[in-house]
Amino acid sequence: MPGRTHSRPTCQIDAPTLGRGLAELAEQAAAGTPDSCGATATAVLAQDPLREAAEDPTTAATHPDLSALVSVQLNSGEGPILAALETGRPAGADDLLHDDRWPCYRARALDAGVRSTATLPFACDGLTVTVSVYGLRPGPLKKAAQGVTGLLGDLATESMARDRLYRAALAQVGQLDEALRSRPVVDQACGIVMYVLGCDPDQAFDLLRRLSQRSNRKLTELAETVVRTRGRGLEKNLIAFGRSAARGPGRPASAPDRDLPE
Repeated sequence: MPGRTHSRPTCQIDAPTLGRGLAELAEQAAAGTPDSCGATATAVLAQDPLREAAEDPTTAATHPDLSALVSVQLNSGEGPILAALETGRPAGADDLLHDDRWPCYRARALDAGVRSTATLPFACDGLTVTVSVYGLRPGPLKKAAQGVTGLLGDLATESMARDRLYRAALAQVGQLDEALRSRPVVDQACGIVMYVLGCDPDQAFDLLRRLSQRSNRKLTELAETVVRTRGRGLEKNLIAFGRSAARGPGRPASAPDRDLPE
């Protein structure tokens, strides 16, 4: 295997800082495991129940050949990384030449000159990180990796998990700030709809929300249009859409929402 190069993140599932954190962790793991020829690190986020499928892991490697070893595991569904993720315990092989548990991974690793491997899993606040070290000679890498690499993995995973939570909190604050700033114009638009249709505030807001979805426009943008025009020219459209919305689920698509001015 060629000499070590700088780590580089591949498939990203989170902020760029996650990829950088994994790259640093892989470099430190390789340096902290004297018998290794390099290391990789992966991060997997807990699947959001609102999403149909989990996102691809973020990975980093100290050498392109090792990055390919991560890819073959993710593509084939076998290997020490997958085993560690499934069991939550370290996984690896002292000598891949005589270990046939993971045929696809074994073939790719031996082709790259890798004879031994060890993967340690770490989890914190919905983030699971694996650190893998690789050796060019057979030997018990797992025990060696559980020393410095184990400590580094714990600290790095906790740090990356906290960073994710912090960034998520900042994003939520930004969304709340935008919602607060857009609230007055939405309230004004609701007042205009109430005047045009003679409905109550909840009905007016629900109509604007439905019209926003049907016309594929943000609620704030639609409200600004209603307020800017003072409802002039929209009365017919609002009344027609209000009637079609009142017919409930299964009603035929109506044209008025496609005719709203920009």
